[in-house]
This record gives sequence, structure tokens and C-alpha cells, in this order.
Amino acid sequence: MNYLLGIDLGTSGTKTVLFDVDGHAIASASVEYPMYQPYNGWAEEEVEDWWNAAKDTIRSVIEKSGVDAADVKGLAISGQMHSVVLTDADGNVVRKSILWCDGRTQAECDEIHEKVGRERLIELAGNPALTGFTACKLLWVRNHEPENWAKVRHVMLAKDYIRYKLTGVIKQEISDASGTNLLDLRTRKWSEEICGKLDLDMSLLPELMESTDVGGYVTEEAAALTGLKAGTIVAGGGGDNMCGAVGTGVVVPGKAFTTIGTSGVVFAHSPKPNIEPEGRVHAFCSCIPGEYVNFACVLSAGLGLKWFRDQFCQAEIQTAAAMGTDPYVLTNEEAAQSPIGANRLIYLPYLQGERSPLMDNNARGAFIGLTAMHTRRDLLRAVMEGIVYGLRQNFDTMRTLGVTADAMLACGGGAKSPFWRQMMADVYHMPVKTVTVSEGPALGAAILAGVAAGIYADVPTACAKLVEEKEPVMPIAENEGEYEKFYNYYLTLYPALKDCYAELATL
Repeated sequence: MNYLLGIDLGTSGTKTVLFDVDGHAIASASVEYPMYQPYNGWAEEEVEDWWNAAKDTIRSVIEKSGVDAADVKGLAISGQMHSVVLTDADGNVVRKSILWCDGRTQAECDEIHEKVGRERLIELAGNPALTGFTACKLLWVRNHEPENWAKVRHVMLAKDYIRYKLTGVIKQEISDASGTNLLDLRTRKWSEEICGKLDLDMSLLPELMESTDVGGYVTEEAAALTGLKAGTIVAGGGGDNMCGAVGTGVVVPGKAFTTIGTSGVVFAHSPKPNIEPEGRVHAFCSCIPGEYVNFACVLSAGLGLKWFRDQFCQAEIQTAAAMGTDPYVLTNEEAAQSPIGANRLIYLPYLQGERSPLMDNNARGAFIGLTAMHTRRDLLRAVMEGIVYGLRQNFDTMRTLGVTADAMLACGGGAKSPFWRQMMADVYHMPVKTVTVSEGPALGAAILAGVAAGIYADVPTACAKLVEEKEPVMPIAENEGEYEKFYNYYLTLYPALKDCYAELATL
């Protein structure tokens, strides 16, 4: 029997899943790694941690499954987006990766807007310059670390570096390239105009490829490290959100999904570039050649809940360890004991600034309405509600572009929670569905590998065959009205605090 590998290179860890060609998960393995935050708003990771996690999890799933490596017909990687890898001429990593959630580069974003023009940048790249994107990171290293910048000969993104380690070939896949601020979205080529105005040498940027293209073949050296067979196809892969879309079947117009992982994303497919004039909604290339997507991002979704859990829920963590269960099962049960609105407590989820639709790196998290009567369960529920309100605000912004959906597919860690799925259904005012295979990005990557290997004709055909939806969670009418009151109040809070955030940043 034939098999495919999907590697999900995330922010907190890497998970590799082996699938059969009918989309069934056969074996999986995960490895976590640390994030480094030496200063407020910074976020970095060691690139070598990613490679160690990838090669170890690949070897683990092959060994656990007992599958002959010769039967693995292809693999692809779903990668955390925007996180930059800088290497020298020999492929050696120059410095830690600056991640998608790093917020140090506002001055460089301002520099990009000044040199290119904000409106012109959106017109070309589909997005404004944002602190999480890649171009501003390149300028930051050039401005602040000239000794490192002098060594740089190749600019890669996270998953493209892992593909390079597997194949020895340096290429950049198109959906991930959309998040660099350096791609001409309509032509699907690196923008000579943008690079010229920023004085960036285009020779640093790899050759572009589509997600379903063959990006290279596993080398003898990588085969010895991973247990793969030398010559195995490695497809282009995709950004994590685009691979998540493939893994949940959101590959045709009229479908949308929400993922709650470290960040939170609302996402919809489009056959053409659909650019929001103010840049509040992202326009990117799809994993389907020639097609596009719109999405919007809450930077601190699961990250916010994890922060609260780690800081204030040690009892639940210890109890869960003794019970052999996930701590989030216990925190969800606790949050569910607080009423809708968390006893008039609102949480703003801006722990790392905020991207869509606020575009404000100075924004910070807040509890509004906190009193001595509030308990930890109220704070837990407020955190979960605030994250979903942020996602709803983004979907409302996407609706201004004509984006519609009859139901919302849910994926990511948050989709595992029945409590959170019901909350999403009530706040979105629509059914929320999950799919039978929970490994959305990994399955999406495996599907891309299958197309590259000739196992599937194309991505939509593969999704129609492999992606099966479960029964939806329906909104509860009385809950919808209650949530709507607090959501409308939530919308008033950032405008009231915007100037305070800006002033606080200067202290």
C-alpha cells in the first residue's frame, strides 16, 4: 500500500503524521521546542530545533507504523508563516529565526511604507507592511545587525528550510511567499519594484514554486537521518493556514474555516485576488495553483489561553497529569461554570499587539470590568470569549469583501473543545463543523504531496475524496442574543483604549 507524510511545523512544536492514500492517519509523532522572548514583543526560535524535530518525528512515525519507507511516495511540510531563516553561502544558519509573532519591526514597517507607499504595497503585495511579515525582518537585521546581514546569501521561510535540509534544493513555495511583502500577488513573482525600492538584492530570494510542484527529492544524507528512502518526492508544501484549508476541504468558494492554534485565523477561498483596500484582510496565493485566499489573524488566540493556563492554572496542570488527561479539559470545565459574559468581564486578546483588523502593534491585552467578585473561572471564560470575539470581528471585516459561508469549519487545538465549538457557533450565528481527520495542516500537506506524486489528480479532487465532515454544532438561539450584547460592547473597547496603548508604548 502507498503512504504519504505530512509535517506540521508549528510554533510550539512539530508534528509528523503518516497517512494512507485514503486519508487515514496511520501513525504520528510530536516534538516541542522553546520560544525565546528576550525583550518585550520579541519572539525567536532556534532553526536547528525545527530540523531536529522534523527528522526525529519522521523517523518515529516510520518506525512506529512498520511501513516500508519505499511505500512512502511523497511528503510535504505545512509551516509556520513569515518566520525567516537567514543562511550563508554554504547553507549555515546566520541567527535565530525571527517569528511571525515578533513585534519589534514597526520602524521597518514604517520605512517600507515610506519607500514603497502603503497603498502601492497593498496594490502589489495584497497586504500592508506588518510586523509579523518577512520583509520588515530583513530590514531590521540589515539595520541592527549589519555583521549578520553581511553573511546572508539565502532568505528562506521555516518549512522551505526543512525542505532544503531534506533535498539540498533551495526553493520558495508561493503561498508562504505571499506573507513576505515581497511578492507581486497577481503575477505570482517576486516584485522587482518592491525589492528595488527597498534596496534588497533579489538574488537572496529563492526560485518560486507552486505548492503541488516537486520541490526536490530526499538525499542519501537525509534518508540516513530520517529513515526515508532516498529519492522520495518532497512537494512544495504550504503555509500552515493554506495547508489547514486543504486539510479541511476549504478549497472552493463559499467555504470558510476558523483555526485556533497559537494564533487564531478566519479563512476563505477565492478564485481571484481579492484585495481589501485598507489591508485589514490578508490576500494570499492559495495552495491551488493560480488561485487565492482571504484570511485574517488574531495573533494571540491559543497563545493567550496557554499564557493564562501556565500562569494561573498549576493545580489543573498537576491534576490533569495525575489523571492522564489534557489540562485544557479541566480548564474548559471550569470556564463553563461561568455564565455568558463571564459576569460582565471582557478580555482583549492583544498579548502580542494585534494584526487584523486593528493593525496595531501597540495594542495590549486587558481585562475590562474586573471586580473582587470575579473568580478564576470567570477570567478563564472571559479569555476564551475574547478570543472568539476577535475572530468574529475579523470575519465581519471579511464579509465587507463579499465573503460568505453557510457553515464554519473548525480546526486547530481549539476545535477539540466542545465548549469552544459551541461558543463559536453562537457567536458566528452559524453551524460549526469539524472533519473526521483532526490533523488539518498535516493532512493538507500530505494531499499536496499526493498531487505532486501523481496519486491525486488535483487538490479539490483529493479533498472531495478524503475530507469528511462531522455533524455540525448548531447555534443556540438564546445564547446568540447574550453573546451579541457582549460582542457589541467588546467592539467599543479598542477604540477607547487606542490612544492609551500608544502612550503606554512611549513610557
